Amino acid sequence: MIEEYLKEAESRMKKAVEKFKDEIAGIRTGRASTAIVENIKVDYYGSQIPLKQIASITIPEPTQILIQTWDKNATPAIEKAILEANIGATPQTEGNTIRLNLPPLTEERRKEIVKMLNKLAEEARIAVRNIRRDEKDNIEELKKEGFSEDEVKKAIDKLQKITDKYIEEINKSLEAKEKEILSL
Repeated sequence: MIEEYLKEAESRMKKAVEKFKDEIAGIRTGRASTAIVENIKVDYYGSQIPLKQIASITIPEPTQILIQTWDKNATPAIEKAILEANIGATPQTEGNTIRLNLPPLTEERRKEIVKMLNKLAEEARIAVRNIRRDEKDNIEELKKEGFSEDEVKKAIDKLQKITDKYIEEINKSLEAKEKEILSL
């Protein structure tokens, strides 16, 4: 019973950290990356579809992203989605090819991005802590089912170690991304 709660907590925390990593992967640094655009949702025949599922995305130059749509009719929807995503680049369209030339980041923009990163990291930490709280409550309920104080206390200590591990992972990811953004 206790092990199931700990496994559940670990699984949910891992998902929260992965979601955070996916979010920050799409945040622009000084270099072009397919991650900046691949998860932008495009209104494609009434469905919200990630861009990577309806186009091929390449990096021909360090500051350029090239998007080749597979369906020419989707090009205007992709353009609109890119503009709405506000990634700091205006799409230039030629047929079913969209080019994004990424301008260099200003110092001010870098600081804004770092602030946004810190906000995302804090949201991820809160998500992990909320999972800990939920599972801690579940574990404490086990006292009523006849589990001893010691078993419950050990389980809560394990839960805290799992929580610390994932909070540390969030912090390391944040630190690496900040460094990437602030280095010229």
